[in-house]
Amino acid sequence: MKPILPLTIDKLYRKCNFDDFKFETSSELEELNHFIGQERAVEAIELGTELELQGFNIFVLGNEGTGRHTFIRECLMDKASVRSAPSDWCYINNFDEPRKPKTIKLPAGKGRTFREDIERLIEDAQSAISGALESNDYQSQRREIEQKATEEQQKSFEEIEKHAEEAGFRIIQTVTGFNFVPVIKGQLITLKESQKLSQEKQAKLQEESEKLESEMRKTLRSMPNLEREMREKIRELDRKVVSFAVSALVEELLEKYALYKKVVVFLKELQQDIVRNVDLFKQTQTRKRNILPIPGDSDGIYDQSSQIAYRYAINLLVDCSTMEGAPVVFEDHPTYPYLVGKIEHISEMGTLVTDFTLIRSGALHRANGGYLVIDARKILEQPFAWDALKRALNSKKIDIKSLAEAYSLISTVSLEPEPIPLDIKVVLIGDRFIYYLLQMYDPEFLELFKVAADFEDDMKRNEENTQQLGRLISTIARHENLKPIDKSGIMRIIEESSRISGDADRLSTRIRRLADIAREAHYWADKEGLNVISEKQVTHSIESRRNRKSRIHDRIMREIQQNTIMIATEGDALGQVNGLTIIQLGDYLFGHPTRITARLSLGSGKVIDIEREVELGGPIHSKGVLILSHYLASNYAPDYPLSLSASLVFEQSYGPVEGDSASAAELCALLSALAEIPIKQNIAITGSVNQYGFTQAIGGVNQKIEGFFDLCQARGLTGNQAVIIPSENVKHLMLRQRVIDAVADGKFNIYASSSIDECMEILTEVEAGSRDDKDNFPEGSLNQRIQTRLIEFADKRQQFSSNNANDAP
Repeated sequence: MKPILPLTIDKLYRKCNFDDFKFETSSELEELNHFIGQERAVEAIELGTELELQGFNIFVLGNEGTGRHTFIRECLMDKASVRSAPSDWCYINNFDEPRKPKTIKLPAGKGRTFREDIERLIEDAQSAISGALESNDYQSQRREIEQKATEEQQKSFEEIEKHAEEAGFRIIQTVTGFNFVPVIKGQLITLKESQKLSQEKQAKLQEESEKLESEMRKTLRSMPNLEREMREKIRELDRKVVSFAVSALVEELLEKYALYKKVVVFLKELQQDIVRNVDLFKQTQTRKRNILPIPGDSDGIYDQSSQIAYRYAINLLVDCSTMEGAPVVFEDHPTYPYLVGKIEHISEMGTLVTDFTLIRSGALHRANGGYLVIDARKILEQPFAWDALKRALNSKKIDIKSLAEAYSLISTVSLEPEPIPLDIKVVLIGDRFIYYLLQMYDPEFLELFKVAADFEDDMKRNEENTQQLGRLISTIARHENLKPIDKSGIMRIIEESSRISGDADRLSTRIRRLADIAREAHYWADKEGLNVISEKQVTHSIESRRNRKSRIHDRIMREIQQNTIMIATEGDALGQVNGLTIIQLGDYLFGHPTRITARLSLGSGKVIDIEREVELGGPIHSKGVLILSHYLASNYAPDYPLSLSASLVFEQSYGPVEGDSASAAELCALLSALAEIPIKQNIAITGSVNQYGFTQAIGGVNQKIEGFFDLCQARGLTGNQAVIIPSENVKHLMLRQRVIDAVADGKFNIYASSSIDECMEILTEVEAGSRDDKDNFPEGSLNQRIQTRLIEFADKRQQFSSNNANDAP
């Protein structure tokens, strides 16, 4: 048997080449002003941001900590800086239909100027109107109108008095109206005296009295008409005076905003409304508005200047006056109102009321003409927000609707603001699961987000990327005022990056984690009073981070050392092997050994996976176990029926088991039981196996090795303890220093195998044996013993079947 040698220490950890780094500390390195390792994502983002077509919005997918937010922020800021600022948007009062406010679009900065101009116009108009209404000319014309009306009334009464005198009556005014009293010989007569007159005389007086009363009624009925005509003439006078007073002010603004059609229309409507509502400018106290009182005026009573100011106010919804370039908005709380805007209400005497000045902008308004960045998970968690975003992108307009009104949650008058056209590039940031879930279940998703920017989890470890990663760490340290990191510290962080990626030939792109290592190293250097961070502080940072999260790992190790969880690290056992599993808690991954056992009996060829039988085994684990029975039948006894019943179990496993990384260990336990050759318990094994008996790579190889090493070290390293891994996993090794030191001192070994035969030779020190020209295994070899045992099982099964057939009646 050709001996299988353990791996040398140069295979266990790929160190950085000291001579590749031409600096002493990170302060000497140039800043890195571009992103590294994300060429695919960068290209996608460039396409999405530059292609101005509908639907080419961007979904940035990838894992946390890969720099997605940072890159998107920097990229969009650069793009936005070379673009012009978007337009200002205002809501104005719709004087004809107050429930449907209108919009006005103005160049950036013009909205604020327009609002100030209108405020000044209203102030000037109030002064001008007040002056005009107090002028001598106005007062003279008004007195003339009032005097004329008074004279007409007086003339009518004089005519009645004349008719009354001619008829022998005099008009007497009482609290109940006007009475006609007869006059005889210049004296008023009473009712008793009139009754003493002759019947003929009384009849004549009664007739004349009725005629006069009829005439008086007609005159009195004409009085309101006279007053109405007087008021109308006064109003017409007011309109003329007010129109003349404000026309010059409005004309000035009409000339200034002549290029903006909607402004011109609004100014003309404003002038007409001032003329129509001249009483607002005359009253000292006004009635409540039709829709809403002045906010903050709990009594609903306010002075005329307040009412005028609100009626003709400009609601500057989007103000871009201070903006340089296009907007880049990161919406951290994408609820429906924060996204599309809202219509606020206030309470007035138990009723919720509103008006156009209470319309508030949302993220879509603020980002209009630029970029909006939203976390995909957050927007999906908010009711109605996702549908609102899709609706806005499909219609290319922002339509503010009140959810309370739409779902009849409140009974109140609300508004229907004119929608605002939408020109925006939306960037969603989320993980891959969300992206593919939306792709599968939302038919509109791919129509609206046609560009996927997939951020890599790692990048190739070559000289260029290594140097750039060093510069990136230096840039972060400089920007955050961290202490300079020397060459050894930079190299250690880069090496840890490979370990995080799980591949010695790759570098992790999870920059956040590497930056955290540098930040903690700064802390430890500061504690030691050092001015420069070295490898020692970086290693301290890495180990302390691991120690903070290792409570569960330490507890499992304690239980194993106390033999509560039974794991043997010495001696040998039949059908028993130390497998290796991993547990992931958040971003902390650790490995630990687990005992796997196999038991055999004569049977129908079924290998029972106890984990699956009790529904603790996942589908991938079950797949690995099913491969074992087919491997046994095809490799050892293809011409015989497989006639055993085997059971495999993870001893003292009380939770779900998933993955096929223990299938090699399970097969070794099964082969040991078949060959009746014990397995060394000082060796652990990990790896999956295919139907041809070749081992395959698995994940978490570093953590699995370290899990068994920690146990062996706690019990005492003997020099014959080892771990077997698949050959394809050698390139992934980035082990902790204490494991490497133990291997260098000959106290611990790591073997790489490519087949189950090699694994069994290491575990049993018995030659596996290969088939000769006659297709036979060598006598006494491990495989020969297994083949013989399987044939024996087949013969016994056939004999048992024959005996049962002969015993049948």
